[in-house]
Amino acid sequence: MELIQAPLTAKMIKTLKIKHGNYVKVTADIVNQVLVVGTELHADGEKILLENGGKQDDIWGGGINFSSKEIDTTAVLNLRPRLNNSSLEILDPNRRKMFIKLVGKIFINL
Repeated sequence: MELIQAPLTAKMIKTLKIKHGNYVKVTADIVNQVLVVGTELHADGEKILLENGGKQDDIWGGGINFSSKEIDTTAVLNLRPRLNNSSLEILDPNRRKMFIKLVGKIFINL
């Protein structure tokens, strides 16, 4: 997968739905405003984001359900006790809001 910075077109989203079904994993760099979509593991997306200048503390995982259009903020990648995130869920309200806003911006054509 590649870095995504601009909204996906409806055609691109349809291609993702065909390939991944009703749910796709998203790994996002909430500071640099880029994300990776459709990896098998969120850690795969994290690797791509780190290779492109991201900082680990700014990279969070979740996904989007194409049917319900719900964005979730749950991923094993989010377990970060040193950042006071002892859950799969993004607990910090500001980080969670930034993640949801970025994913919503990229999937605006859903």
